[in-house]
Amino acid sequence: MPFARTIKLHRSLSFRLTLWYGIIFSLSSCLAFLFFYVLITTNLRQRLDSRLSDKISEFEAIYNLQGLEEVKSAALIESQAAGEKKIFFRLLYASGVAFSSSNMTYWQEIGINRNAVGQLVEGRSRVYETLTIAGRPDRVRIAYGIIGKGVVAQLGYSMENDTAFIAIFKKIFLITMSALILTAVLVGWFMARRALSGVEAVTRTARQISESDLSRRVPITARHEEIDRLAVTFNQMLDRIERLVVGMREMGDNIAHDLKSPVARIRGMAEISMSGASSIGDDLTLAGSTIEECDRLLDMINTMLMISKSDAGAGDETLEPVNLADVVRGAMALFGPLAEDKGLTLSGDIPDVLMVSGDLKMLQRAVANIVDNAIKYTPSPGNIDIRGFRDKDVEMINVSITDSGIGIDVENLPKIFNRFFRCDESRATGGFGLGLSLARAIAHVHGGDIHVESSIGVGSVFTLCLPQLQSS
Repeated sequence: MPFARTIKLHRSLSFRLTLWYGIIFSLSSCLAFLFFYVLITTNLRQRLDSRLSDKISEFEAIYNLQGLEEVKSAALIESQAAGEKKIFFRLLYASGVAFSSSNMTYWQEIGINRNAVGQLVEGRSRVYETLTIAGRPDRVRIAYGIIGKGVVAQLGYSMENDTAFIAIFKKIFLITMSALILTAVLVGWFMARRALSGVEAVTRTARQISESDLSRRVPITARHEEIDRLAVTFNQMLDRIERLVVGMREMGDNIAHDLKSPVARIRGMAEISMSGASSIGDDLTLAGSTIEECDRLLDMINTMLMISKSDAGAGDETLEPVNLADVVRGAMALFGPLAEDKGLTLSGDIPDVLMVSGDLKMLQRAVANIVDNAIKYTPSPGNIDIRGFRDKDVEMINVSITDSGIGIDVENLPKIFNRFFRCDESRATGGFGLGLSLARAIAHVHGGDIHVESSIGVGSVFTLCLPQLQSS
């Protein structure tokens, strides 16, 4: 079990974030240490070189003022005062041969760099080198310089103090780095867990959701902007899924309710046919009624398929320039006799041109469904007024159908575009409750929408809004 939990921990995002944070922090700290190490060692070497150069310049001044013997005396005094294990000197000819030196017992392993002497002869003022003596932890910094005609001074200084300082620096760095890395890992783990707490909340919510309970939502903590956006997006997705599931359940209930009657009628006619009809005329009547009921069912199924394809964006519509004004006038011509027979006045105010990009047949069906719906729910005597206009502010083409019908209750207004939804007042009329659903689906396919305003006993206003065709 602990091994399985360890494997699971290694695969967690928190562990990987902490690991990356620790690695990056460690590399950054090492680079910073390297930078300061180089800076410190360079500064110490430059300070030591400056001291050695000043001492050689001092010997040069003594040589020029008092002669070579005074240089020897001053060098001996200097080496004795500083300590023979701290500093030494040699006086050399230009050929590299030593003719005077301090006590070299401690420094006998250090020879003369004839290449350095040669560089001085060629014109360099100072030559420096660092030597490591076998068996000793500290190193020696050596400087060569000309102090007089044909006389070269070799001056060496132990770097014991600098080496000790660097060692202390390394020790302090290692202790500090260990503490910082441990702190960084703990802080990184805490921050990673805190930053991903919102993701864990999303995960918990997703696990708690079941088919029968879609009401759970991820809490918004307002602590992490990115996590909050993820939670909001996840909640919005859950809202859409819940609406979809509820819609599917309602659609299933409505389908069962609306199919029950035609199927029962078909079954009844089949039973009558099986029991024996009285005449050929009766058989033809039964067959005709059966065909009529089957056509109604097929029409319902085809309409449902068209709505589903439109909602999914999988339709076979062909977008081309369409004059929506001609579509509206065609619908008025088609439904004019029907409105007249019902005692309704169908009027309109349509401009000559209302250009949109769309599928002609689908737009004809959308407009026809809205007009048919207005005629169906407007009692006689009544008025239906159709107007078309451009909304220049948003570059939209609007077609409004205003009727003086029964109106729609405020509670039912948001539901009228749902599939198979019919108000109680509309149950007495024909239809399946799919006309407005199809009309809005077609509007959405064309980048538009349908808006509705209604009052009980006053009437309704349906407005089809479509994007205006952009001139090339």
